[in-house]
Amino acid sequence: MKGLAKHERRWASDTVPGKFPASGVTSPAGTESSSGEELVEVTLDLQDDDTIVLRSVEPATAASALVISIDDEDGGGGGGSSGAGTPCSASASCPSRSPMMRRSSSSLFRQFSQELKAEAVAKARQFSQELKAELRRFSWSHSHASRVLSASTSSAGQNAGGFDMALTARALRKQRAQLDRNRSGAQKALRGLRFISNGKTTGNVDAWNEVQASFDKLAKDGYLFRQDFAQCIGMRDSKEFALELFDALGRRRRMTVDKISKDELYEFWSQITDQSFDSRLQIFFDMVDKNEDGRITEEEVKEIIMLSASANRLSRLKEQAEEYAALIMEELDPERLGYIELWQLETLLLQKDTYLNYSQALSYTSQALSQNLQGLRRRSPIRRLSTKCLYYLEENWRRIWVVMLWIMIMIGLFTWKFLQYRQKAAFQVMGYCLLTAKGAAETLKLNMALILLPVCRNTITWLRSTKVGLFIPFDDNINFHKTIAAAIVVGVILHVGDHLACDFVRLEHTSTSDYTRYLKDDFGNPKPTYFDLVKGPEGVTGILMVILMAVAFTLATRWFRRSLVKFPKPFDRLTGFNAFWYSHHLFVLVYILLIIHGVFLYLVHLWYRKTTWMYLAVPVLLYAGERTLRFFRSGMYTVRLLKVAIYPGNVLTLKMSKPPQFKYKSGQYMFVQCPAVSPFEWHPFSITSAPGDDYLSVHIRQLGDWTRELKRVFAEACEPPVAGKSGLLRADETTKKSLPKLCIDGPYGAPAQDYKKYDVLLLVGLGIGATPFISILKDLINNIVRSEEQADSVTDISRNSDLSIGSVDSPGPNRVSPRRRKTLKTTNAYFYWVTREQGSFDWFKGVMNEVAELDQRGVIEMHNYLTSVYEEGDARSALITMVQALNHAKNGVDIVSGTRVRTHFARPNWKKALTKLCSKHNGARIGVFYCGAPVLAKELSKLCYEFNQKGPTKFDFHKEHF
Repeated sequence: MKGLAKHERRWASDTVPGKFPASGVTSPAGTESSSGEELVEVTLDLQDDDTIVLRSVEPATAASALVISIDDEDGGGGGGSSGAGTPCSASASCPSRSPMMRRSSSSLFRQFSQELKAEAVAKARQFSQELKAELRRFSWSHSHASRVLSASTSSAGQNAGGFDMALTARALRKQRAQLDRNRSGAQKALRGLRFISNGKTTGNVDAWNEVQASFDKLAKDGYLFRQDFAQCIGMRDSKEFALELFDALGRRRRMTVDKISKDELYEFWSQITDQSFDSRLQIFFDMVDKNEDGRITEEEVKEIIMLSASANRLSRLKEQAEEYAALIMEELDPERLGYIELWQLETLLLQKDTYLNYSQALSYTSQALSQNLQGLRRRSPIRRLSTKCLYYLEENWRRIWVVMLWIMIMIGLFTWKFLQYRQKAAFQVMGYCLLTAKGAAETLKLNMALILLPVCRNTITWLRSTKVGLFIPFDDNINFHKTIAAAIVVGVILHVGDHLACDFVRLEHTSTSDYTRYLKDDFGNPKPTYFDLVKGPEGVTGILMVILMAVAFTLATRWFRRSLVKFPKPFDRLTGFNAFWYSHHLFVLVYILLIIHGVFLYLVHLWYRKTTWMYLAVPVLLYAGERTLRFFRSGMYTVRLLKVAIYPGNVLTLKMSKPPQFKYKSGQYMFVQCPAVSPFEWHPFSITSAPGDDYLSVHIRQLGDWTRELKRVFAEACEPPVAGKSGLLRADETTKKSLPKLCIDGPYGAPAQDYKKYDVLLLVGLGIGATPFISILKDLINNIVRSEEQADSVTDISRNSDLSIGSVDSPGPNRVSPRRRKTLKTTNAYFYWVTREQGSFDWFKGVMNEVAELDQRGVIEMHNYLTSVYEEGDARSALITMVQALNHAKNGVDIVSGTRVRTHFARPNWKKALTKLCSKHNGARIGVFYCGAPVLAKELSKLCYEFNQKGPTKFDFHKEHF
């Protein structure tokens, strides 16, 4: 008998000569005539609903006549009718003393069959009632087990009975779990628990060839040692886990060795890449069950949790391994037997998704309506090309017209100067080199003026809120600044190169007659030499400008600004943001030299034709005014530091008082200066507080030399953590040490500030790139709370107005409706935060908990992704996923982030995320805002482009630039 769900009774019939008709239960068909006696064995199954099902009818021997086999602890006696034997007890053996009922007619057998059926049903019902009563008694005893154990008054027999009942309850749970697995669609869960998921195709010949090649490199004398096993199979980053796997596989072969051959390695590889879930589950169980007793204790669960935490670089999880081991035992061992078995571990894996019902991704139910990029009807090449062109124009028309206008102006200026100098006498000596140099010089004047406009941040912040922002892409101001700089490089090469390599050489080598005829009026007498031309005011200022611009341009490149180029000390100071910032201010000297250079011209003598100052006047004055405004405004915006904290990941949080004149929008940024670090440097940081807050806050991550020094200065002012509180360095107004002074300037416009014009928001932040979106989330929550309060107040006012109107019977038009705020267009927001470190979630833990608590309508959906943890389904993160699910189901807190928001593992599938957005918000305009590494920006931009071509849902992609 398996379990307690079915109970078999075996009955032996009387001897039946010849053939007989079926009656009652049944009778064997086609029984052959025999001169001897024949016995029939009937097997019946008792179902959960007290029904009897015939299981089998087989010939039996006389020795087994009338055997009643009931697995009943009480033994259940009772006589049978018509001389039927008494059922045997489960605890006693049943002797072969069954009476043989001899009847020669089929009618007598039919009567016996009816009696047999009636007795079987009666016995089955009696057994079912006894079993239910026993289970109720067990349930009561289990709920009060703690009091019984504490009293210690039960006898040894009672203890044994309780243990037996616990085993019975576990057996019932096991049978239910097996039924649930068969009934439920467990295929999704069964695809989990993979040991090899690092890009290799498990079970593939190519994957084994890679492992074999690694074996050939690492093997010594034809054997692979245990310490090299992790590297050989591709688990170099989780060596401890691989070693436990090695030991478990060895124990399965009843061997304990430190080295294996290639054939044994192939056997190991075949087991860990087995496509069968049951096989992989058994291996995982064997890793935990080190003593091979088929049971896992709480201590063994703790060890595997610590091992998984170490493999996934979750240091905090290791510290709480004992707590989470107890949590698993509480869930899987309600009978308190002190151990769990294989089927319980399997049950937890299969029920994982039931617990993970918080912060789930968008529903799959409407995925049939999603945009299928591959399944659409194929179009002709001309149609596809035209569609791409139309989309490109639609998305980039503002950039296109600005760039085209700029290029046309440069072409016009170049052509104008080219034709103008073609009429001069100097052309006869210097030729087209002179024309090219002068045309390039004219474009240089324009670009040296324009390059200042994109960095006039106050002006751009003001213009982007006007109608001008509909026609000019102010979000691309830094890109346009870089594009102009590239045009300046080309202009300098043409202008300086033509003069030094062509014009000056031709002038020096021209004949005296030609010089007197064409160049004497411009260069004077005697004819200057090449050195005379270079050392003159025009040559000296030009060469100095080239040197200064070369330094500034080089240190502004990504390699130097991001410190990707490494120099030995003391030359390492040539890289980093400080070098970029200070070298950029060399342009003050460049503009002074440019004005001087424009005054001392060789071929122009009338002052009103020396146009360099005309180009530069307005932009230089505008930029100088901006810097002056920053100087005075920073002094006016005096702030008082309210709180300082240093979080894991080298993130400094500064919370300061909000000046009354400081008005900003969510998504904007401000400049911060700390005189204790540098009295000249200003650095931009996103504002993480909401406009409705009475304070300002920024989160600054240590990425360069200035931020490193800033963190050091504030760390010295912070106090060490107090016992019982978090281990963060903190400081506030009560701190004994004085906090450094801080100056701010802003706010300044950013792409994310326009989030309110979209129906749906997709906010994507990588690491510290989440900062501009934290303010948006807080602002959305404030708007939600405000709208709910407003709705409640409107309801109360309307109710009071109705009561007053009913009492005085006044006309409706005299009622005054309360003033309403403009409704927010945004209906939903989806926040994806991807980070590599577990400690990063501490930065905005309070904000995420606040959003999860106040957002009762589900307007905001948050997804945290931790890339240091192996993807869900990997054996190295399987137990972490289980603990994560259980802890949130019980306590409502995610074990990784410490918030109410679920943490996903590995990287998001962005195509799937956008597909779900299309399904749920069909036809909506979705604003995609991104702040982080450029690599993901390209991927998101490309996906937005693809989805915009395929359906009515439109994605507008924006990337933050500083």
